[in-house]
Amino acid sequence: MERGNESLVREFTFLGFSSLAGLQRLLFIAFLPLYLFTLGTNAIIISTIVLDRALHTPMYFFLAVLSCSETCYTFVIVPKMLVDLLKKTISFLGCAIQMFTFLFLGCSHSFLLAAMGYDRYVAICNPLRYTELMGHRVCVGLVAAACACGFTIAQIITSMVFHLPFRSSNQLHHYFCDIAPVLKVASHHSRLSQLVIFMIGVFVLVIPLLLILVSYIRIISAILKIPSSTGRYKAFSTCASHLIVVTVHYGCASFIYLRPKSSYSSSQDTLISVSYTILTPLFNPMIYSLRSKEFNSALRRVMGQTSYPIN
Repeated sequence: MERGNESLVREFTFLGFSSLAGLQRLLFIAFLPLYLFTLGTNAIIISTIVLDRALHTPMYFFLAVLSCSETCYTFVIVPKMLVDLLKKTISFLGCAIQMFTFLFLGCSHSFLLAAMGYDRYVAICNPLRYTELMGHRVCVGLVAAACACGFTIAQIITSMVFHLPFRSSNQLHHYFCDIAPVLKVASHHSRLSQLVIFMIGVFVLVIPLLLILVSYIRIISAILKIPSSTGRYKAFSTCASHLIVVTVHYGCASFIYLRPKSSYSSSQDTLISVSYTILTPLFNPMIYSLRSKEFNSALRRVMGQTSYPIN
């Protein structure tokens, strides 16, 4: 399709791993089992929480939603990335859909982590009212609010990015349709659009992080008032997994999305993106569930219910 002497871009070519041309088949062999393992562990977590009534608590409800979100999150990026190690193109519409879905899940993830921080605050600071304050309707409402915010933000950013003209280059120095590499190949974009996207990024990352910090200030204050060291350790251990995931998520996302444009580096962004699209979803199930005695007991019960004796 042409307009004047310029042709409009119909598809994009990913160059994220082009510098590793000789290793791309090895990367495919390495990433595929990691992805399948991630899918498997998240499937185990979700099914165990659904099947075992002892895990029907707000904390594990949020964990099941988080595992489902991460499964969808990796499904949007990783299968296409594996294909791109062999074939590297994506259609214009496919790129827009991938960006929208990625942003929707990523933004929802940020707000969901804030909701999980609030859950830990209520559990430690108001244990006697925990069941009342964190009832099923409240939990569903928090998840719905997180998804609604993610959907709205993804819609705004994707519309702003893909309403720009793309007539020059179609080569993305990345392995999926993220904001910065797509903006870089647009024919032109205004400072206002850049500022709006940056401010939305600040809202998505800073506001939930501030809510989490406020929750943990109150949590630490409450833990320090517990007289026994065993009680303090037990209370803190219920928050440690959440803190690790929050640190990794917001650390990587802040590095990618809260930097000035002048410091953009395609090679650095590709490396960081691999960590939060492949490695973080791989380790999160281990951090949250597979090291938990309560979850492991529930898993054994579920496995016992679904296994059949051999006669």
